[in-house]
Amino acid sequence: MKNLTLEVEGMSCQHCVNSIEGALKEIGVNGKVDLINNTVDVLFDEGHVKIEQIKEAIEEQGYEVK
Repeated sequence: MKNLTLEVEGMSCQHCVNSIEGALKEIGVNGKVDLINNTVDVLFDEGHVKIEQIKEAIEEQGYEVK
């Protein structure tokens, strides 16, 4: 399992948290949003999910991954 912290812009409320964490869960990634630091900590299996898939899942929710 790999742990990674992504910087994400555009998050501001609980709806943002739910959208991102839900989208990540759908692709088998454990994500934890930190609104104060504008980050998302992800825990995933590199054998099943690629970093690009994680970024895409977040961006599809309307947020920008730096």
